[in-house]
Amino acid sequence: MTAPLMAVTVDLAILTVRSGELCVLLVRRGVPPFVGDWALPGGYVLPDEDLRAAADRELREETGLTDIHLEQLATYGAPDRDPRGRTVTVAHLALTPDAPTPAAGTDAAEAQWWPVAGALDLGLAFDHDEILRDGVERARAKLEYSSLGAAFCPPEFTVSQLREVYEAVWGERLDPRNFHRKVTKTPGFLEETGGASSAEPGRPAKLYRRGPVEQLNPPLTR
Repeated sequence: MTAPLMAVTVDLAILTVRSGELCVLLVRRGVPPFVGDWALPGGYVLPDEDLRAAADRELREETGLTDIHLEQLATYGAPDRDPRGRTVTVAHLALTPDAPTPAAGTDAAEAQWWPVAGALDLGLAFDHDEILRDGVERARAKLEYSSLGAAFCPPEFTVSQLREVYEAVWGERLDPRNFHRKVTKTPGFLEETGGASSAEPGRPAKLYRRGPVEQLNPPLTR
């Protein structure tokens, strides 16, 4: 039996929090198919690279972003997902602190951060609506039981900045005192840096960094 012809790609759901909103990085396609439509960044896996290397390369080429949280999300392989032919994509979820809008890559005419709700109203190219929904739900779920929320923050951050992340990702307001108590009392979640931030109203707020624990016990609840 002759091996079937099938292309493999990687697509990236890159999330950040900007001005209190959960946002995703989209590129406007500059080549067929779906010319002019918005899509998640991504591209073909080269013959000599593994999936993680391909995701890292596309992240760098399409956005200029490096050294951010990146994890494999899911595989999507509907026969008609790409009009050019049979294509399987391995989607990845990337999380980054608030970053400037990067320059568009090789196949993109434009790159822009979009609020997730607005991005889903655009009708993204391929099956990228489904990938984005799955990525957002993965992030929402992992914030409950892991320290992933800190991946949206700079290396040093206040509890208020971390709460803003949770509120944006979960889409709901949280009681500041209860949130502060939970995250500072969860073993291994946060570590004090010894510094303080004067950027917030009132007395300087303590600065924290992400602690060594990845799985939170007890978990945080929405």
